[in-house]
Amino acid sequence: MKTKLIAPSLLSADFGNLQRDIEMLNTSQADWLHVDVMDGRFVPNISFGFPVMKTIQQHAKKFVDVHLMIVEPEKYVEEFIEYGADLVSVHYETCTHLHRTINLIQSKGAKAGIVLNPATPVLMLEDIIADVDLVLLMSVNPGFGGQKFIENTYKKIAETKDLIISNNSTALIEIDGGVNLDNAAKLFEAGADVLVAGNAVFSAESPEKMIELLKV
Repeated sequence: MKTKLIAPSLLSADFGNLQRDIEMLNTSQADWLHVDVMDGRFVPNISFGFPVMKTIQQHAKKFVDVHLMIVEPEKYVEEFIEYGADLVSVHYETCTHLHRTINLIQSKGAKAGIVLNPATPVLMLEDIIADVDLVLLMSVNPGFGGQKFIENTYKKIAETKDLIISNNSTALIEIDGGVNLDNAAKLFEAGADVLVAGNAVFSAESPEKMIELLKV
């Protein structure tokens, strides 16, 4: 996979015009569509489930990147893959049997990612890094859009990169939370491969132009 990817988060899209916003992303320079699924238990918010996922599947023409902020994700990963997820990421903090869940995702034909909350150290990934396709580092505390970027993320990118290299892993590094024009170039420079951008894209006067600018 190429790097320097932009994955606009549909959590910030206009849900009254979801098809329109997805079609805009289809024709934009966006690389992936990022889907944030929240259950109101692991995070203090509820986003959407399978009915909305079905709408995304009907209209999305790009790689669909699903981020499960839910407890017991292993119960639902197969269904998300059936509804068009190309990559499913689960939180380290929610998986009792992490290796089994990663294997399950990959056995169903999707790529598998592991997510770390801001306070979870990178070293927790040591025994799983060789098996995952992506590491998603939360650069805000998950649950709400529009939060301020946590600066310690740069240090975590460096630590993740070192872990990937030392374990001959091919995992990509994705950053989610507070990504905007002020930090996008610096994040790519630090070693990030994929940037999730919600508010920065959908609140822009021209979302398409903002996506272009974030990629530079």
